[in-house]
Amino acid sequence: MNTPALALRDSSTMVRRQLKRLIRYPSMTVQLIITPVILLLLFVYVFGGTLGAGLGGGRDTYVDYVLPGILLMAAATAATGTAVMVATDMTEGIIARFRTMRISRASVLTGHVVGSVVQQLLGMAVLVGIAFAIGFNPNATAVEWLAATGLLTLFILAITWLSVALGMKSPTPEAASNAPMPLILLPFLGSGFVPTDSMPTAIRWFAEYQPFTPIMETVRGLLLGTPIGNSAAIATAWCAGIAVLSYLWAKNTFNKA
Repeated sequence: MNTPALALRDSSTMVRRQLKRLIRYPSMTVQLIITPVILLLLFVYVFGGTLGAGLGGGRDTYVDYVLPGILLMAAATAATGTAVMVATDMTEGIIARFRTMRISRASVLTGHVVGSVVQQLLGMAVLVGIAFAIGFNPNATAVEWLAATGLLTLFILAITWLSVALGMKSPTPEAASNAPMPLILLPFLGSGFVPTDSMPTAIRWFAEYQPFTPIMETVRGLLLGTPIGNSAAIATAWCAGIAVLSYLWAKNTFNKA
């Protein structure tokens, strides 16, 4: 069997390891799915009437507006779990054991990344299903749904590689649980919950130029038909840049460990 085939086999084994870990410890998986759902229900049913009125509608208008922000927050929340799992592997000696075995070094990180991406996509599917149940009403075509899904997948890939790198740099799993926390705040400091033009000047400047805002605006535009402008190109560039830099950081850290 040639080297690429061996790497693919080892990577599939590591992916199965991560998926089995999600089954073995369902509380973390449930928490990562339930937390965004609770936030969605909270913002729609508690704040949605007032915030939706500010958008020229009501709760039905607000659930359409807020869903992209909750989707990105869900991915940022899941990044915390990924960082913890990576830090646990790094500190409990399993990585040292893997190094003594004839397996592809890249497969260890690939298992974490692919397993996390699968988990997050399933979580997002549940979140979108709940949104439909409470009034989400997109007008997207099949192509636009595919484009939105592709962008969200690229974002998940980028945020997962970043969480893997943060997990490897953290001295303990407890420290790793705090490292991705600032990512959870970015939808609030962007266009995730209210339009940026309603914010004070300094905050509005940050909100318009941070990476999450063009991603949310692109997803919102694809699903609801709102103007996208150059947000799609900017969002893709941010996701690709974060993914590449985080991959290189994670790979370099893993090789030095």
